[in-house]
Amino acid sequence: MQNALINIVTIFLGLGVGSKLASEQFLVAETMGIMVIGLAAFAAGTAMGVIMAKLMNMLSSEENQINPLIGAAGVSAVPMAARVVSKEGQQYDPSNILLMHAMGPNVAGVIGSAVAAGVLLSIFK
Repeated sequence: MQNALINIVTIFLGLGVGSKLASEQFLVAETMGIMVIGLAAFAAGTAMGVIMAKLMNMLSSEENQINPLIGAAGVSAVPMAARVVSKEGQQYDPSNILLMHAMGPNVAGVIGSAVAAGVLLSIFK
């Protein structure tokens, strides 16, 4: 029920917003550039989270190792990033329960995004 409901709401939201949007104003080079930059930022954030987790594992003792997938949840796509991390972790080891551990960096990513947005707003005001 949950997945069906979110899909229905997403479709109606897309139709509602899309019906008010003119293609001449949306399908321009600036908009496509913003989408490409956003995709690159999302990919870089995910990759850097995994790389930082691996670096932390190299610097910590053998008993305090963390799963590098947790670093991938640091992007502020709540809760989808944490759910993807949890699902990927369970594919390789069914006893992996990563959802609550992944929500920590996930929420921290949201807080970091809000702080960065506040700093940018104060600079460009």
